[in-house]
Amino acid sequence: MHFELTADQADLRAGARELARSFSDDYWAECDAAGRFPWEFYNAFAEGGWLGIAIPEQYGGGGLGILEAALLLEEVAASGAGMNGCSTMHLTIFGLNTIVKHGSEQLRQEVLPAAANGSLHVCFGVTEPDAGTDTTRISTFAERVDGGYRVNGRKVWITKAGDSQKMVLIARTTRREEVERPTDGMSLFLIDIDPEHVHLSPIPKLGRNAVSSYEVVIDDLFVPESARVGEEGQGFRYLLDGLNPERILLAHEALGIGRAALDRAVRYAKERVVFDRPIGQNQGVAFPLAEAATRLDAAELMARNAAWRYDQGLSCGREANMAKWLCADAGFAAADQAIQTHGGMGYAREYHVERYFRESRILRLAPVSQEMVLNYVSTHVLGLPKSY
Repeated sequence: MHFELTADQADLRAGARELARSFSDDYWAECDAAGRFPWEFYNAFAEGGWLGIAIPEQYGGGGLGILEAALLLEEVAASGAGMNGCSTMHLTIFGLNTIVKHGSEQLRQEVLPAAANGSLHVCFGVTEPDAGTDTTRISTFAERVDGGYRVNGRKVWITKAGDSQKMVLIARTTRREEVERPTDGMSLFLIDIDPEHVHLSPIPKLGRNAVSSYEVVIDDLFVPESARVGEEGQGFRYLLDGLNPERILLAHEALGIGRAALDRAVRYAKERVVFDRPIGQNQGVAFPLAEAATRLDAAELMARNAAWRYDQGLSCGREANMAKWLCADAGFAAADQAIQTHGGMGYAREYHVERYFRESRILRLAPVSQEMVLNYVSTHVLGLPKSY
């Protein structure tokens, strides 16, 4: 087994690190406090050709794998950008995977080059208020009409919808009660976010406030048949193609946030002097930080394993889910310990660890909760009876 990055991967990681760290913690704190999309950051990565890292070369992308994309997003998070930085671009990486794999050539030509150069923003519309994790319960419906479909429904927690021109949308094309299996009868579409028919309401939230999340109401939107991704009724199967890479990418983002928090805490522990010595000399401070580093390194191994397996075309559901669980847990624990290390000042915005704490918390909920990961492991890895 070989654990070293290739020379190209190491160079990619170094380049991503250098560009990401040119944006300071104060920049991200200001964007977060003002609820302002980080356009300067986004445009810098677009101009550098980073956004299409996993899009095939024939469509203007880098043609690289999930591992390279994961290294990019880990460095973005570790720079102090956290989820505010990663969320500007990770949907372009995993969300368009369905278009790459199942979209028509017309759709690929329409979307992928513009997404790769940063001129087109695409969001991902799956979650609904009354369905939650059970995607088979979605009620957004695309009714067949002449030339296409008429779509009505609601989505919630749709990241970047207000800054996007298009949305990858899953909707029912056959009612749940009319299909043999609950996962049948759903279709994927690439829809225009037409303000006449698609109404957006931002959701006030705890963290990652530079990139807004929205409730979306779709009211009588016509979608041409050419905007359907793949075959009608196969949308849930296509959606699954994006789940493992999504978990792998977000696992690496959690690692990055944890490392940013740990770096801040270690620096503070070296510099803060109480009772005539740095607080990091005390085992009560040093040992929890050492434990955080150990847990981050252990979680990283599973995340790298999952990314490698995906890029090799091997099964990776077990590894991707475990990586997401381990990295989210380790990243949050590191952020929590960073606040504890700073004491009362950890609660103050000027040291930035409170922002890391707020942003690391979401990764224990999304894109799949820690409990649902354990459901997957208990059922699909251990072979225990399904609990839901």
